[in-house]
Order: sequence, then C-alpha cells, then structure tokens
Amino acid sequence: MSKQVAVILSGCGVQDGSEIYETTLTLLRLDQLGLGYRCFAPDIEQHHVIDHRHGAPVEGETRNVLTESARLARGEIFPLDELEADEFDAVILPGGFGVAKNLSDFAVAGDGLQVIEALTEALAGFHQSRKPIGLMCISPVLVPRLLGPGIAVTVGSDPGVAGAISAMGGLHRSCGVGDIVLDFENRVVTTPAYMLATRISEAATGIFKLVDRIDELMDL
Repeated sequence: MSKQVAVILSGCGVQDGSEIYETTLTLLRLDQLGLGYRCFAPDIEQHHVIDHRHGAPVEGETRNVLTESARLARGEIFPLDELEADEFDAVILPGGFGVAKNLSDFAVAGDGLQVIEALTEALAGFHQSRKPIGLMCISPVLVPRLLGPGIAVTVGSDPGVAGAISAMGGLHRSCGVGDIVLDFENRVVTTPAYMLATRISEAATGIFKLVDRIDELMDL
C-alpha cells in the first residue's frame, strides 16, 4: 500500500481560504511521487467572505469552510474531526489567509492567536507519533501553538510574522522562496511559498522540495 498523506484545507481562495496554487502544487507533487492523499477541512463557517476581484469583504454573505474546500478537492473532502493520525503517514497544511482566519484567529489576534480545537487534536497525533508535518506560506505561524515552543520554522523573511512566531516561543529561520527549513527532531518541514513567491513557478520550487522531504522523512 502506498504512503498516505492528509492535506488540511481552510476554504478556497487566498484571501479567505486555502491558497489555490499552493494546494494544487501540493496535490500535484504528491501524485507525481505516487503518494496517496485525502483532503480534510473543518465544518465551520468562514470568518468572512472576500470578493477576490476587488479584495473587499462581501457584506451579508456566509460560506462554510468544508464546502468551499470541496472546490479544491473536486468534492473528495472529509470533515477535519474525522482525521485520524494513525491512518496516515504525514500531514501537510497549505497556506492562504484561511489559516489565519478560519483555522486560527491570527489575522486579528496576532501572537495571542488561538487555533481551532479540531486542528489541535488532529495534529497532536502526528506530532506524538513523530510523523512528518509540512506547513507552507503563513501556516508555520501556528506551530508554536499547535506543537509547542522551540521548533524551527520559516515564513520567509516577513518581520511581523517572524516576530509573532518568536513571541510565542517558536524559532524563525529566514529562507528563500525556493528552499525549505527542516526541524529534523520534530519532523516539521516549512517553506515560504506565497509569502515570497511572485510567480507560480517560484512557489512550485519550494513546495516540491517540501513534499519531497516529507516523502523522505516517512521512510526514517
């Protein structure tokens, strides 16, 4: 049986959900490597809805994170509270503002952020079992709250987000768009993706490296 990877989504669209290119590149690389995957998302209401054409909130409209994530997964999506770490070999979290608005409240609380319970419970099993955990773009900001202090991660070079990671007890490492940061002891792999990328090809380089390293770690 092929190795299985859980992919956790936070909606659909960079401004209020999962970053679409980051998600697609992650799924593409998993498939290229012959790795199985299943997508999960919380069955909760989005923080708000953004008109991606104009970049402004849409007044009076609500959307469900699980339903929106299904767009990215072509309908093959499962509620996050059904994710069992013992059924998978690794887990990956693409970025997008849904991480900071739906999976947590980082967008409004900064370094006082809280992570939704379903995500905390899902990631605990992977961390305790020393199964690889990949995070990209803004999602590494969750690591100190999700997994504990002292874990090295990167969001690239953004001083505000790096400062928040440090304030929560995390270790931020500066990193180029096409590279990754590995905390081998904790089996955590991170890459800046669209925290730095200006083109999809730039994002792809780091994301592919992240997925490749996750694949290698599953054998260790």
